[in-house]
Amino acid sequence: MCGKFTQMVTWRQVVDFSQPLSREAGKIETVTPMRFASVLLRDENGRRNMVRMRWGHSRRTATAPGNRPDHIHARCETIDSKPTFREAFAGRRGLLFVRTFNEGKEITPRKTQQHTITPNDGQPVAIAVLWEKWENPEAGDLYTFVMVTTPPNKLIGTITDRMPAIVQAGDCAKWLGEDPASPAELKALLVPYEGDWCMEPEKKKGEPPLL
Repeated sequence: MCGKFTQMVTWRQVVDFSQPLSREAGKIETVTPMRFASVLLRDENGRRNMVRMRWGHSRRTATAPGNRPDHIHARCETIDSKPTFREAFAGRRGLLFVRTFNEGKEITPRKTQQHTITPNDGQPVAIAVLWEKWENPEAGDLYTFVMVTTPPNKLIGTITDRMPAIVQAGDCAKWLGEDPASPAELKALLVPYEGDWCMEPEKKKGEPPLL
């Protein structure tokens, strides 16, 4: 399952994909669990806003977010029923815009071959996420997110059994809570997405180029 992705898409691409949002373009970042990424959400005033969040939730009973996440993914089949995620599914949904994301093919129980998935049209991919806010008067508030996953599409199914839940541009308002939708309608958005993507094995530093 996805354990790495790249941001940032340009803010112009976010505007074109989702809605008017006045920001400058950001640098490209490689994000893995416990690193920070920018997530689009609907704030308490009903406005869309980009918020920096750490990838990975701590368990719900934790008194602090901790140094190691207990959850980085949420399966779409159970996000409305599993206690860990059902409150966030009801009211704390966001979108993660990425340039690429990685999937791993298990070679041995201790070794995986990472593959990078890149849209052929160069446009950003919007991944459904659920977020939490940890309040700390001394250290400051911390936002964290988990990535929603679905069964794989035909391409990704050749290497693994899960993939990120891709939200199409016309469904962003519904997922963010701007357009009314029942839980069943929201879950209906979370299906394997057959995108026009290129998937290539990730090369490690120092490896010769693939011929």
